[in-house]
Amino acid sequence: MHKLRRDSRHFQRQLELSPQDRRRLGTPSALPEEREWERGGVLESGSLRGCAVGAQAGGGGAEGGPKEWRETERAGLVRACAKRGYDRGASEGRGFQDGGPEVPSSSRAPVGTGVTAGMEYLERCAWLLRATLVRAVVRRHLSWALLALMLGGSLVKELFPLPPSYLSNKRNVFNVYFVKVAWGWTFILLLPFVALTNYHLTGKATVVLRRLCILLVGTAIWYVGTTIFLHVEHYTGSCYKSPSLESIQREYNSKEECRKGGGFWHGFDISGHSFLLTYCALVIVEEMAVLQEVKMDRSHNLYFTLTSLIVALGCLVYIWVWMFLCTAVYFHDLSQKVFGTLFGLVGWYGTYRFWYLKPISPGLPPQSSSLNLKQDSYKK
Repeated sequence: MHKLRRDSRHFQRQLELSPQDRRRLGTPSALPEEREWERGGVLESGSLRGCAVGAQAGGGGAEGGPKEWRETERAGLVRACAKRGYDRGASEGRGFQDGGPEVPSSSRAPVGTGVTAGMEYLERCAWLLRATLVRAVVRRHLSWALLALMLGGSLVKELFPLPPSYLSNKRNVFNVYFVKVAWGWTFILLLPFVALTNYHLTGKATVVLRRLCILLVGTAIWYVGTTIFLHVEHYTGSCYKSPSLESIQREYNSKEECRKGGGFWHGFDISGHSFLLTYCALVIVEEMAVLQEVKMDRSHNLYFTLTSLIVALGCLVYIWVWMFLCTAVYFHDLSQKVFGTLFGLVGWYGTYRFWYLKPISPGLPPQSSSLNLKQDSYKK
């Protein structure tokens, strides 16, 4: 300890010498530590004295310096730098390079911490969504879970009606900006996700184009399903003066004419929400199964893009399931929701559990040979 204090006092006396005195006494005009810090951009021109003490106190000096000097910050030597006004440059962390003095975390400016924290939060969300959605048990039982939600919500609507709420209003933000265009959201997010993941695993553009055909198939299912629902409502409906269905206005033969005439069209309205939300949620979960094979670290160029897509698709699945439950609780009759849900299940089962298993099809998400084939997992 006495030796450390003696070395510290000797070092400070050397720093107090002017360059002329150093040359006269045979001491180098600039100590090696000072030259190193000057190259790092911390010390101002001609101002090497007090800051060198503060830098030594904060970071332990250049390579080979005494390790005990890391403790001198708490002993008070760093105050010498503050008294001479040079602590500002060091506290801003300007020009510190590898091997140079380290600025205490309490003084260093938080450069880039916002971006890093945001990325870590995004990674945690992606990890949580992958842990809950990218599992074989979820793919096997999600269809049954949706069917149970539809039946349970319908029973609540019939036996224990809930009071009106924001979600029971058709103008709520989720219904207007998400559910009404559910296939549009699913299409837009699945397009880059399927392309990136499939190309990352196979490296073949032909495989990517083939797999992207699932979006064309999904668009066809959406169009055919909604068209059928409109025709069913048209051929089974009539125009009434009011929602109470008191008297029929036979002069109107279509839903459009009835509405223009101020009437109310009533027919068998199969739930398009139940159909589309069921199909979209199941398709996303099926396509996210490819993440079991994707291995990518932060250094990859597509890491941030893929992580963002995982979070977006995972959140979309939860929104679809939640709004599916709200549809079951607040809207449509039981039979209308049953038919809508069954249409969605048939569209999903007919593709992912039957057609996509055939050679002439868009196929399933790629799987590595080290794991069981997805076809086998479906048969279990």
